[in-house]
Amino acid sequence: MESYKMDRSTSRRNVLKIGGAAVGGLTVGSLSVGGSSVGRYLMKPKAGANLSRVTVEEELPEIEYIAVSGQEEDVKSTAIEYAPDPILDLDEPTVNSQVPADALDSVDEPLYELQWDKQDLSVPEAQTVTEGTGIRVAVIDSGIAADHPDLDNVNLELSENFSGDGLGVGYPYGGYHGTHVSGIIAANNNNETGVLGTAPGAELVDCRVFPYDEGAPFSVVLAAVLHSVEIDADIANMSLGGYAPRREYVDDGRYGKFYGEALNQSLTYANREGTLVVMSAGNSGADLQHDKQWISLPNEGAQGLSISATGPIGFEWGDPGLEEDFASPAFYTNYGTNAIDLGAPGGDADLETENPLWYLDLVLSTVAEFKRNEDGDITGGPSYSYGWAAGTSMAAPNVSGAAALVKANNPDYSPTQLKSALKQAASVPSGYDKRYYGSGYLNILDAL
Repeated sequence: MESYKMDRSTSRRNVLKIGGAAVGGLTVGSLSVGGSSVGRYLMKPKAGANLSRVTVEEELPEIEYIAVSGQEEDVKSTAIEYAPDPILDLDEPTVNSQVPADALDSVDEPLYELQWDKQDLSVPEAQTVTEGTGIRVAVIDSGIAADHPDLDNVNLELSENFSGDGLGVGYPYGGYHGTHVSGIIAANNNNETGVLGTAPGAELVDCRVFPYDEGAPFSVVLAAVLHSVEIDADIANMSLGGYAPRREYVDDGRYGKFYGEALNQSLTYANREGTLVVMSAGNSGADLQHDKQWISLPNEGAQGLSISATGPIGFEWGDPGLEEDFASPAFYTNYGTNAIDLGAPGGDADLETENPLWYLDLVLSTVAEFKRNEDGDITGGPSYSYGWAAGTSMAAPNVSGAAALVKANNPDYSPTQLKSALKQAASVPSGYDKRYYGSGYLNILDAL
């Protein structure tokens, strides 16, 4: 899908018409599964299997899977189990890269006044306890712009490009999504520039799985998770997800549950080795609890944290009060009592309003983009700025940043203990349905 850049004069109705996404017409930070890559398979090979007739594309020795390309009959003859390696597609969120001029006259971090998410989570108060120093967070996404003036904490030596495009790391080669996510987690809080990140003392690692305008095979995402473990990341953020084929046996002999097993093994390994994986729940407005036909990747994986999105309606629109408060479930978020672990700020939108300030209900963070020609070739940049986006893609990094603070304050916590601390501190907001929150709405101060 072609992404659409919004300026302040653009009405939401026009954005809805142009964006054309499946979630109420609004493109909101979702990553969804597209088709299966032709001739590429994820498989569990037989012991001593001769793989000479296939090409090994990705090795996942920690979970004893590999990804290969070749003829299906050759794959079938060497595999205990196998299935097509599904492609994760990045639908970039609607963004406004131009910050209103009148927002630039505040003190300290000048855009903090527009960060309703950090205000509601009491992030400045939490940072009097810890800023997350000594914690490492892997961002499995479209790339981090390490030269952004608000992102001076990216470890490029540990970063890795899994996309196969050969362009390296530390730049937004796959789009601005990963930079936006990274700013939510760890934008600088002491440079009097831009926005406030939750855990500015944390170290970010760029695990880029998306090339520009293309998808990422599921096996590549798993490889990035395993790399996060290898480099001793305390937390891995995956603001991506979508639906894979059926859970049950289908006519062509493949099992949808195969993907869930590979994912669960990866997340169990990460949890055992000390890495907590935080995942966006998805933006389809789907009831994950009762969907028995499809498996949602990766947020249905065990051991990680699956995060739904909340957001206000009416923040700084010029009228006193809010139509919906900060903890209100976003219209697009997936839900399900046992499928969601926590709710967190991801941004919301009133699809009917004509108020030109509607975008302030989204989440403000860092953005960076290259200039590109019609063929997608880089012609300049990247340029560095700030912009709004909404989605469970934005909710997950709010939890990753919180996890970094809790881990820094409790360095001996295992991923299970860290997950438990975040869930026990949360509570379901009064008047709202538990299905949207799991254990409840993120509460950083009580978790600390």
